[in-house]
Amino acid sequence: MSVSSSVRRATAVAAVAAATVGAVALPAAASDHQPGHMRHGVVYISGVQHAWQDRGDRSNRSLNRQWVDVTNSSRRAMNLDSWTLSDRNGHTYTFHHTLLRGRATVRVHTGFGRDTRTDVYQDRRARVWDVNADTAILRDDRGRLVDSFSWSQSHRNEGAGRHHAGYPHGAWHVHHGDHVRGRLH
Repeated sequence: MSVSSSVRRATAVAAVAAATVGAVALPAAASDHQPGHMRHGVVYISGVQHAWQDRGDRSNRSLNRQWVDVTNSSRRAMNLDSWTLSDRNGHTYTFHHTLLRGRATVRVHTGFGRDTRTDVYQDRRARVWDVNADTAILRDDRGRLVDSFSWSQSHRNEGAGRHHAGYPHGAWHVHHGDHVRGRLH
């Protein structure tokens, strides 16, 4: 057998092997991206408290009873600098100098306060989260959707909200056990 025929044979074998590996790997990778099922990262909205403020009460204490919890389920710290949390009306809070430690949660309050590792404040004088229907939207520093949580009057009456792909949660929205290794069940 000549050198050129050996090279051609080796090239053909390599091409068949690559095609076989590609055909086997493609369905496995595609199975992670099923329609209606969002992939989730390690940072997600783990709790929402939107209903504790009386409609006429605009005190700072009342405003700070309205909050959103953002959790990091990984072991590594995540820099949330320039990430945003907004509602469906476009009220937007931008995280500044926020390092979310591994396996930690930061609570984003609506009113005024002194930022700490576990609590940050939007410094607003009016409510952000609508009791009847709203959506909390978390985006990274590039504006990409990281997570969202929605609720409505009909769900509130049932004691449930809608998170991600329509999973129900209680009126006081805390998501224990929904996320394992950064993915929604």
